[in-house]
Parts: sequence; C-alpha cells; structure tokens
Amino acid sequence: MNKKPIIVLRNLGFAYPESQPVLRDLELSVCQGERIGLIAPNGGGKTTLFHLIVGLLKAHTGEIEIFGRPAIEEKDFVAVRRQVGLLFQDADDQLFSPTVLEDVVFGPLNLGKSRDEAVAMARQTLARLGLEGFETRITTRLSGGEKRLVALAAVLAMEPKVLLLDEPSAGLDDATKCRLVRILREMEISYLVVSHEPDFLAQVVDKTYLLKDKCLQGPTTGSLADNGGAGRSVGMKFPF
Repeated sequence: MNKKPIIVLRNLGFAYPESQPVLRDLELSVCQGERIGLIAPNGGGKTTLFHLIVGLLKAHTGEIEIFGRPAIEEKDFVAVRRQVGLLFQDADDQLFSPTVLEDVVFGPLNLGKSRDEAVAMARQTLARLGLEGFETRITTRLSGGEKRLVALAAVLAMEPKVLLLDEPSAGLDDATKCRLVRILREMEISYLVVSHEPDFLAQVVDKTYLLKDKCLQGPTTGSLADNGGAGRSVGMKFPF
C-alpha cells in the first residue's frame, strides 16, 4: 500500500530581490517514514528550500502542501512549524537563552505546555541525546558539537513529525558525528538532510536528490560513492 505524501512541492520557484532565480519548477514529494538526503553546491538553494517549506521565505511560484493541506498564508505556516522542525546550519542562530535548559524548554512553552511539562520534555530529550547534566550549562560556552546537539534537542523537544536538517554534521568531531548518526537512525520520523559528507549521508538516508540548476534531480539510492559523479559535481569530497 502506497504511503500518503506528507510534504508535496509543486513547480516551486524563488528568487531574492534583484537576483536570478535560486529555485525554478522544483518538485518534491516526501512520504511518511522517508529519510531523504539533499546535496547541492554552496549557494545552490538548499537552505532557501528549507526556509520555503516552513514559511520563513515565501515562494514566488508553485504550491506547498503539508500533511494534505495547502500552505499559502502565514497562518498556514504557523501550523506547519508546529509539525515540521528545522535545524539551522549554524547552531548559534537557534540558541539564544542563557542556559541549555532554557533553550530546550522554549519550544514546548511556545506550543502552550505548562512550565512543568516543558521542563519534563526538555530533560527527557536531553537524556535521549546523551546530554544529561547539561541543563545548567551556559550555552555560549559549549563546544561547536555540543551546541549542534543542544540545537537538535531544542527542535526534538517540540515533538515534530518531520525534520529538516541543514548540514547537521558540519564541524563535528568523529565521536559526536557517530552519536548523531545513532540518534538519526533511531528516529521514527521522516526527515530531509542536507550534507556535503557522503559517508554521513550514506548512513542516515534511504535516497538522495541532487539540487542543481535550480531544481531537483534524482533520486539516487544506495551508496553515494556509486554515484560519485553527481556528488563531485557539487563539491562533495570522497575518500578516493
């Protein structure tokens, strides 16, 4: 039985003011349980695409449908952002509270949870990511890898149904990267992940699209090394 799409993008197009189009006639369908990788050159529109899906930018052309409902106006995207979690490429753009606990409880509080409920959700999420004892840590003093995991905790504490992960493994040491792989593989929700690291993508996604020439090409399945021409064309680095 075919699974119903939870994200559908049709003929999506976008250009920044006084610039050439970044995306044009882009098509994508994401079904429940799918884990999709996106590779793209720097400036190729991958972050723009994620921002369009959650309504931080407004598409100039095309249609966005999330969980069977069209997303057009800001009120539609408010509902979308309750179900679709976005992990920013730079964790510093996502973390703004003095302590880790305050950063992670922010989302649940914003969803209407009581303080006690939000704290319980935050502690549970931190424990799930192996961050017990981080609650009182000062966010600005964390390492880059720790910030990345705390930012992910802040997103997961809101219990999204879909995740958009923008370069989640960038700058992580091997141990933290392995932990992130384990976390993602254990998740039971759909996600889209952008990365320039083929080894990382091969461990966490089922299929991969190439974002090039303003639209998506693919998908490819299996090892990205088997599709190295596509990866190298957008700057991915292979160990051979």
